[in-house]
Amino acid sequence: MTHLDFGDRADFDDADRGFIASLTPGVVEDAHGRVVWDNDAFSFLQGECPPTANPSLWRQSRLCARQGLYRVTEGVYQVRGLDLSNMTLVEGDTGVIVIDPLVSNEPAAAALALYRAHRGDRPVTGMIYTHSHVDHFGGAEGILPADNPAGVPILAPEGFTEHAVSENVYAGTAMARRGMYHTGAALHRGPEGMIGTGLGQTASTGTVSLIPPTLDVTRTGQQETVDGVRIVFQVTPGTEAPAEMNFHFPDLRALCMAENASHNLHNILTLRGALVRDARVWSRYLDEAAALFAEGSDVSFGSHHWPTWGAENIARFLTEQRDLYAYLHDQTLRMLNQGLTGAEIAERIELPPALAKAWHARGYYGSVSHNVKAVYQRYMGWFDGNPAHLWEHPPAELARRYVDCMGGTDAVVEKAGAYARDGDLRFAATLLDHAVFADPGHAGAKSALAGVYQGLGEGAECGTWRNFYLMGAKELRDGITPNPFGFAEGMAAGLSAEQLFDSMAVRVNGPKAWEERLTVDWNLTDTGERHRMTLANGALTHRRAQGGGPAADLVVTLTKAELSALLTEGEGAGLRTEGDRAVLQRLTAVMDGPDPDFPIVTP
Repeated sequence: MTHLDFGDRADFDDADRGFIASLTPGVVEDAHGRVVWDNDAFSFLQGECPPTANPSLWRQSRLCARQGLYRVTEGVYQVRGLDLSNMTLVEGDTGVIVIDPLVSNEPAAAALALYRAHRGDRPVTGMIYTHSHVDHFGGAEGILPADNPAGVPILAPEGFTEHAVSENVYAGTAMARRGMYHTGAALHRGPEGMIGTGLGQTASTGTVSLIPPTLDVTRTGQQETVDGVRIVFQVTPGTEAPAEMNFHFPDLRALCMAENASHNLHNILTLRGALVRDARVWSRYLDEAAALFAEGSDVSFGSHHWPTWGAENIARFLTEQRDLYAYLHDQTLRMLNQGLTGAEIAERIELPPALAKAWHARGYYGSVSHNVKAVYQRYMGWFDGNPAHLWEHPPAELARRYVDCMGGTDAVVEKAGAYARDGDLRFAATLLDHAVFADPGHAGAKSALAGVYQGLGEGAECGTWRNFYLMGAKELRDGITPNPFGFAEGMAAGLSAEQLFDSMAVRVNGPKAWEERLTVDWNLTDTGERHRMTLANGALTHRRAQGGGPAADLVVTLTKAELSALLTEGEGAGLRTEGDRAVLQRLTAVMDGPDPDFPIVTP
């Protein structure tokens, strides 16, 4: 930390610039009075950094915890600190364009209300999703009515819905569970617990929704005018999200960098789970953005953090971010071609001094360590080339054998204690992890591992590392925390028929379904689509059907909305007879889930 200039106040000045008003109190509740967002819980960050937190992460969290409505430039405003992400509002001829409606409906509605309280009751005349992560679309119905009956234009990068679904629905259950560790969802907000994620404080826990886009952005240079506001787009697939875009407001001299350039090192592979991102193309798109837009911009803002003002500052910010991802990519490739594994590279790599001391390049959200391993994974996969690692036992079986070799659980706990006392918490965690896997009921092993995790978390500069370590410590001490998140149900109405069927397919229990054979025809009266679903050999497949061929076991005729209700709630039109229900129950009987019958599309 000695090379970091803690006296530098430029970020604090930028984070406070343009402040108009905050939401007071900074708490948002749902319709039942349940608190879904509480920014006031982070007021402790105004104090001095305690010994239980990394000073650099504490500084970042103080910046991220600022909350309120801010003027970015003429006609552009942001609400920050009401969710993990920012909501940006651009004033048009007759109303306001909303960029990124946060994670859930309730904070999104509160953010819009805060804007209107100070800028007038302007109607929403456009909405833009910068990319396909839930913190940038999940609050859509807090901004517009469900189904968007007025046909307000909603712009998104090509492939947005496909990738939003694949991340939040197909693997939604596992990602939501991992996301609890990622965001520290169950941690107490305080100096000994959750202090932030580095990207923002944490995610709201309100009602998630999805209103499908009405207009796809397909190419760099595409121009659209929304409510009189001219916008020039740059598509950036494969960067921070599989479907993402930056865009420029030439008449306002304002640049939106989505989540491609933020005030921290981002993730090449996020700890909550996602597709591995391409650091090489990420760097190239940042270079392209600097060339296309920096000179014509007086301010650059993003989906997180605070803006950057001045063309020279913008160019420096974008090119340093460019060099950051390029360096991680290229140096990882250089060293893997020398025969090093991802773990070995992560221990050896060092950032250039100019990047290492740049606050916006610090690893508050992504870390150099796990990003290097992600680049390695993108090119080389999970296997490091060592034959001994090709067919190892799974964790519990491996742990029992290690513990046996070391003389039993008590001996392992004793050895781990010695390493911990010597300051080697990393190896102490490895030993105690084996002890807990080998003997889950051993109270001493669990307590010791919790203590080691606590120490590792308190020293972490990366917010998500801190949250993972402290969540691990908490659950070792207190037991598993139930998962409060469920994105899929709220998003179901925005999915295509194909995506609903895909969501069913990933829940089929293959061995249960080996001997089942059935076909279902789905006729959607409002869209004119006909889909044939086939269950065979434990695999559920589907395709658009034109008619003809063998008769189906079940034919269901209904609207797209009724299909969504049937598959998520288990009720609605389409099932005319008990025989119809019996056929569909043959399908649900071989699907994993909390209800053996319905719903059949849930996390």
